[in-house]
This record gives sequence, structure tokens and C-alpha cells, in this order.
Amino acid sequence: MSLIDTIKRTAVPIHREGWPFIAIAAAITIVVGWFVPFIFWIGLILTGWVTYFFRDPQRVTPVGTGLVVAPADGTVCMVGPATPPVELGLGTEPMVRICTFMNVFNCHVNRAPIGGAVTKIAYRAGKFLNAELEKASDDNERNGLVINAPEGRIAVVQIAGLVARRIVCFVREGESVQGGERFGLIRFGSRLDVYLPAGTAPRVAIGQTMVAGETVLADLTAPAGGIPLTRVS
Repeated sequence: MSLIDTIKRTAVPIHREGWPFIAIAAAITIVVGWFVPFIFWIGLILTGWVTYFFRDPQRVTPVGTGLVVAPADGTVCMVGPATPPVELGLGTEPMVRICTFMNVFNCHVNRAPIGGAVTKIAYRAGKFLNAELEKASDDNERNGLVINAPEGRIAVVQIAGLVARRIVCFVREGESVQGGERFGLIRFGSRLDVYLPAGTAPRVAIGQTMVAGETVLADLTAPAGGIPLTRVS
């Protein structure tokens, strides 16, 4: 195996959404660095960080009926009953919500938590509060998807944060997705909420680190069981 082949196998792919930002950062670094040499090294570090932010590593999604996987890298910040966003049309009864907070160092490519048909996509403009706050679910900019799986209907909501200023969704209503398939991206810090049928027993806890497309959040085929409302302090 050649050195080039080794580098290709080792290097983490960059998502196409990131290349314009990387190009802009590199161009500014070169132009400004030409006149102010020490700025070049600062710009080089920032360009490296932008490249790292838009990484898109391969993931291996667990195979199994009814498995719901994490839609994002990050840390679980809330687990418990919550009413889904009204625009998703899922009713007013509480569902089981699992929230994953992504900081600016996490991979921000979002993956479908389960396979099924995307029956609804609803975008809502809003604020840019700290995504870890409870009220961010109601007040922040968000984009929600309803997925009809054979084992039940769930929702996944992309929520903007303090730094995030753009939610990107790659799928459309009527399309089908596979569990772990890339469906969107949020730029520079945010949160993903997954709404599961009432009574679903989560397999994760607050503070646990999530790996998008790999960490199992719940099993929709498992016996139902109630859970208490739990939040970060």
C-alpha cells in the first residue's frame, strides 16, 4: 500500500457543506497573512478548526428491529416526558424526549434515528438561546422531521444554539431514510431532540456521550415502561 493510499484511508472525510467555509477561511488567512505574518499562523489554526468541524466520519449503525440510534454526536442533556412541537402534528400528549447537546468540537452531521418514511418536515424560525436550556425547545429556531417506522412513529428536531445560525436538512417529505443515514447538519453548536412513543424505556442517561448513528437510544420493540421527568440542573 502506497503512502497516498494510507493517508486516504486514515483521513476523515469532510462534508461538502464545509468546503465553502474552509475555502473562505484559507483565503482570508493567506491574504491577511501576506501583510501581517503572525496573523497567518492564527488563521492557519482557525482554518484547521473549521476543517475539523465539518468532518464526516463513517459510522456503523447497529442492525436490529426497532432500534433507535443517536441522531448526533454530543452529550445527553435531558431525558423525560415532553410535548412535541405543535407544528409536527403529533398531538398534545407527552412523548419520551431524549436531548443531545452538541458543542463546537462535536461532529455536526445529523443522522436518522430510525428507518422509515419521512411524513412531515416543519421549520420554525426562532431565537438563538443556549441549546442546553429547557426553553430552547420552544423558543429557538428549529427544524423537525416525523418518521413513520414499522415499529412506531417518532420525531427528530434540529435546534439551533448560541452560535448556530444555519440548520440544513437534506431530505424531503415523502422520502424514506435508513437508520443512521445522514439527513442534515447544523453549523457551529446546537441540539438534537428525539421524541419517542410514550412508555418507551430509554437506554441512555444524562451526561452520556453519544455517537451519531451508533449509540442506541431505545428499542421500540421492548416492553413499555414509564420514566420520571429528568433535567440538567
